[in-house]
Amino acid sequence: MISSTWRVSSGCLARSKPLVCKCEPNNSTGRSGGNNNVGTVIDHIVVVAPNLAIGAAFVSNALGVELQQGGAHARMATHNLLLRLGDATYLEVIAPDPSAPRPARPRWFALDRLTPDSPPRLAAWVVRTDDIRSSSSLCASVVGSIEPMERGSLSWLITVPSDGSLPLGGAAPALIEWQVKPHPARTLKNVGCSLVELEIFHPEPSRVQTVLAAIDLSSPIRLHQLPSGAEPYLVAHIQTPQGHRTLSAP
Repeated sequence: MISSTWRVSSGCLARSKPLVCKCEPNNSTGRSGGNNNVGTVIDHIVVVAPNLAIGAAFVSNALGVELQQGGAHARMATHNLLLRLGDATYLEVIAPDPSAPRPARPRWFALDRLTPDSPPRLAAWVVRTDDIRSSSSLCASVVGSIEPMERGSLSWLITVPSDGSLPLGGAAPALIEWQVKPHPARTLKNVGCSLVELEIFHPEPSRVQTVLAAIDLSSPIRLHQLPSGAEPYLVAHIQTPQGHRTLSAP
């Protein structure tokens, strides 16, 4: 694996010495110095699975904790399980809902591409903004259009590509703007887990960094370069009651 360092400085993409790749907050704004004034932070990470039981077992085996019941997304014909990772951060396991009619559009997070034998994996990440229209304006071609969503009493806006694909293979995030307070993570049981770091692997890291600069990401991440043609992937470092664990793919 080839690693390269990239940093955001005054809204520009700059090459640094080859060690590790981070989004560094701008000292004057407390943000990464992107092209808008809204800023984004990591909201949640997403594990996809052909069904919730397989996804739950994957996460429980990796982290040593049980997930909490979530609910159904009628518009996408999906349902989820949840794990609190902080006051405003969580992990989501999402799968097609077999009890719901197939939606008129492709499901989000590339769920329509899964088969019954597909392994569960950490496939996506979502960043939070207070103004999704402004934050997504410079990268809409990558993150997709803004869609209204609901689950129970919760409502939010989220970016979803029209074909349901993962932005840059999952290396670029979806954007979310919650329309409820407090943050939904606060309603989840605290089992002592927290997100320590997210690593992103992609054969063209400059494309990922361009998106991160456009959305003004202020959460620290590590971005690594893969050989040409390699499939992008994510690795989440999570502190658990059993110690430091990682979550990626089986």
